[in-house]
Amino acid sequence: MQYLGEEEVRRLLDLDALIGAMRQVLAEFSAGKWNQPVRGVLSQHGGFFGVMPASGESMGIKMVTFYPDNAGSSLPTHMAVIALFDPKTGEPLALMDGRYITEMRTAAVSAVATDALAARDAKVLTLLGAGVQATAHLEMLPRVRSFEEIRVWNHHPAKAQQFAKQHGAKAMELEAAVRDADVIVTATSAREPILQGAWLKPGAHVNAVGASRPDWRELDDAAMGNAVIVDSYEGARKESGDVILSGATPFAELGEILNGTKRVEAGRTTVFKSLGMAVEDVAAARLVYDAMMQQHGDGLTPGR
Repeated sequence: MQYLGEEEVRRLLDLDALIGAMRQVLAEFSAGKWNQPVRGVLSQHGGFFGVMPASGESMGIKMVTFYPDNAGSSLPTHMAVIALFDPKTGEPLALMDGRYITEMRTAAVSAVATDALAARDAKVLTLLGAGVQATAHLEMLPRVRSFEEIRVWNHHPAKAQQFAKQHGAKAMELEAAVRDADVIVTATSAREPILQGAWLKPGAHVNAVGASRPDWRELDDAAMGNAVIVDSYEGARKESGDVILSGATPFAELGEILNGTKRVEAGRTTVFKSLGMAVEDVAAARLVYDAMMQQHGDGLTPGR
């Protein structure tokens, strides 16, 4: 069984192919082609340990930790490993670092949602948060829309200024950053709402990727009163504080939009509440594994 560290995963993971893989696996998930229980989560020393298995065309499990207090230290807030298996024989194929996969598949899924739900002529992107996910989204979202202006806000203004300087963005106050933006990403550690629906322009699209616990929120009730799209109905109803505490009824899974079984009216304001799913991690890990096998020159992709 192969082990791949983060640097090897970074080298092998093609980001454009990752967007395509996320689009495919989300559609397959909503069509019932994958088995995936809601993640199991244990609390430990102020952090969380999650176990996320999935099986379908590929099979695997991600074991992930989320320790918010690591922010500002030498350790990431999220760390993970992914084990990949042959779904036909059960043979272990590879064990790989999952931190970078978690980072990039989250932004890739937001790119899929943005491509499906945001206005085709979207020009202004606002990032609420200036950490790892803000950087990942800035890498992925311009692959599906041609933004002319990038805005950033952070609870710590100095971090927003630093991010803006590094990435050619504009650091702004919170409300001003959201007003008139076409696409907004909430990628914060907030536990109370920071984004007010009253600030959203009609037809705006929000990718909400923070607030991953049932008692945490990033969006207020007015924001959640728009067309809410989720990655998984079951996951949203059990894990998303934005959904649970607002009483919002999700309109569709993203995979249903991609499959064409549900459709959002043109010009409607949309919120994609992303919690992350094991199928995304397993599909991304499979991309990495297949790239490794192809690199070895034998063209074999065991387990397909």
